[in-house]
Amino acid sequence: MKQLFDFDEIRPFYDEEIPDIVKSLVKEEKFRHALKFVVPDVDAFCKQMEECTTKREFQKRLAIPFLINLAKRSASGLDASGFENISPTGSYTYMSNHRDIVLDASFLNVMLDEHGFETSEVAIGDNLLVYPWISDLVRLNKSVVVNRNIPRRRMLEVSRRLSNYINFAIKIKHQSLWIAQREGRSKDSEDRTQESVIKMLNLGGGCDMRTNIMGLNIVPVSISYEYDPCDFLKAREFQLKRDDPEYKKQPNDDLLSMETGLFGYKGHIHFHMSPVINAQLEKLNANCEKADVLNCITHIIDQAIHSNYMIYTGNYVAYDELYQTDRFSKKYSVKEKSHFMDYLRKQLDKVEGVPQKDESFLLGKMLEMYSNPLKNKLIATDNQF
Repeated sequence: MKQLFDFDEIRPFYDEEIPDIVKSLVKEEKFRHALKFVVPDVDAFCKQMEECTTKREFQKRLAIPFLINLAKRSASGLDASGFENISPTGSYTYMSNHRDIVLDASFLNVMLDEHGFETSEVAIGDNLLVYPWISDLVRLNKSVVVNRNIPRRRMLEVSRRLSNYINFAIKIKHQSLWIAQREGRSKDSEDRTQESVIKMLNLGGGCDMRTNIMGLNIVPVSISYEYDPCDFLKAREFQLKRDDPEYKKQPNDDLLSMETGLFGYKGHIHFHMSPVINAQLEKLNANCEKADVLNCITHIIDQAIHSNYMIYTGNYVAYDELYQTDRFSKKYSVKEKSHFMDYLRKQLDKVEGVPQKDESFLLGKMLEMYSNPLKNKLIATDNQF
C-alpha cells in the first residue's frame, strides 16, 4: 500500500500483520484474564481468533457477534435510522456526540454492518490504551490512535499526522472513519462540537477550510441512550472537580468507566445518520473569514446531532424536575416518573470515594445529563418535534 506519510504508530494493523498480532495476544495472560469476564470459553475464543487472518474476518466472526450479544444482555433494544441519507459505496467521516468510551463507535459499527455498510475505522485516545495488549486489540479492530497529553511543541505535528491519516483513509483507502465531536465524553450531555476537532481535520486538506472539510464527507451521527450506566461516575467526577479544582482522573477511572459502560444497563439505544453536511457548506460565502467558516461548520454539525436525538421518558421527567415545570407532564405517567426518579436515587447510592458527598448537587448533575438532550433538541427544532 503506497502512502505519502508514515502512519505506522497510529494506523490500524494491515491484514498481513494480523496473524502475528493475534498469536501475541492469545498468549498474553492479562488479555486472557480480561476475556474471562466477557466470553464463556476463553480457549475457544482464542482459537477462533487464531483462525482470523483479516480485520474484517475478526469483526464478522468475533467482535460483532460479541457486541450483538452484549446489547441483548445490557439493553432493551439497539436500532438506527437515516441510512437512506448515505450510500454503502461512500466513504464518510462519521462524527457523533460521545456518551460511552467503548460502545459509541462499537455499536455504530454493528448498525453499519446490519444495514449493509462497511464498518468504520475508529479514532480512539491513547489515554485508554493503558496496556500494550489493549493497543494491539483496538488496532486489530480497526482503531486509529489519537495521541493525548503530548508536549505543546509537538501538538501541531501530531495533529497534522492524524489529519493526514484521516484524509488518506477517506480519499485514498476509501475507508470510513468515526470520530467524536469533542475530546472525551460529554459528561453532562451538553453536546457541542469542539472547534479544535475541526481545526485538526482541516490541517491535512491542502486547501481552504470549507473545501478541506467537504473533502471528508462529514456525516453527523446522533447517539441516544435511554440510560447511561456511567451517569453516577460522571456526577461523581463533577463533585470531585468542584471540591478540588486540581483533581485529575487516574487511569483506573477510565477502566472503571469502560467496564461500567460495557455491562451496565442502557435501556434503548438509537443511532441516527444525518446527511453529509457538504450541501450546507456549499452555501457558505467563499469569501467568509476562516473564523466564521469554523463557527458555521460546528453549528451545522451540532444542529444535525441535536435535531435527531431520540427522546425517552426519562429525558422528559429530568427536564421537568430540573426546571421545576410540568411542561412535559403529559409525556409520562406518575408511575413512569416514580420509576425514573427511583433509578436516579439508586445510581446516587453507587457514588463512593467522595468526601462530604453532596447528594443534592449529584442529583442535579444527573438531571442535567438526562435533560440536556431534550433542551438542545427543543432549541434545534424550534420546539417542532
